[in-house]
Amino acid sequence: MTTTSTEQQARPMGDVLLEAQGVSLSFGSVRALADVSVQVRAGEITALVGDNGAGKSTLVRCIAGVHTADEGTIRFDGEVVAFHAPDQARNAGIETVHQNLALVEDLTVWQNLYLNREVTGGFGPFTYLKKRAMRSGAQEMVSKLAVNVPAVTSTVRRLSGGQRQAVAICRAAGFSSKLVIMDEPTAALGVQETARVEELILRLRHEGHAVLLISHNFDQVMRLSDQVWVMRAGRCVAGRRTVETSGEEIVGLITGAISQ
Repeated sequence: MTTTSTEQQARPMGDVLLEAQGVSLSFGSVRALADVSVQVRAGEITALVGDNGAGKSTLVRCIAGVHTADEGTIRFDGEVVAFHAPDQARNAGIETVHQNLALVEDLTVWQNLYLNREVTGGFGPFTYLKKRAMRSGAQEMVSKLAVNVPAVTSTVRRLSGGQRQAVAICRAAGFSSKLVIMDEPTAALGVQETARVEELILRLRHEGHAVLLISHNFDQVMRLSDQVWVMRAGRCVAGRRTVETSGEEIVGLITGAISQ
């Protein structure tokens, strides 16, 4: 599944799903974010780029409810939100695929997909897990996204890096999420597995999810994204529609060789 630059250019801009305005955050005397403003549009892949320490992951953690900003506002799906825990962001429709994936290796694929979302029956203290329903639901999730994963009864420990990444992405997209945040989703993968994960990211967009992608791979950013936001030293220094920029310009904006 590929997307040409012509197809990217023809893609209409979606409504703004997420908007951060003037977000600032300090850790003691360290200013991690300073007056950051970015937008993520529905049905688009938005890339967030910058050197290590530029503030990308910190901004994502503010969006995902890990940190609470000192200043500024975050508006999601038309409402101002102030998440104080990741579960609050998740319940609102924001899922995050972290670099460490947060999978339990000794559990099966279906158990990881339903971790902390177990389907139960019964009432009061007399509850039980609906294992058959969860296995069926997991198979449906995997099949819908055409994920390259073995049987959902397979143990995660036996999966390759790309298959584990696919499970994490499938879990993020499988529960009515509106925005899927991915932090360096292909950093530790080989060429073939990277290609499979990129196909999955494009499939998420095709299914109507918004994707916020953190990546140091500028070729990947140019191939996949519709919008690029550039961060430097805790600030968002530029935003570009991908079809209107180049990898060289993005690098220049990151290093400061090119100004806004």
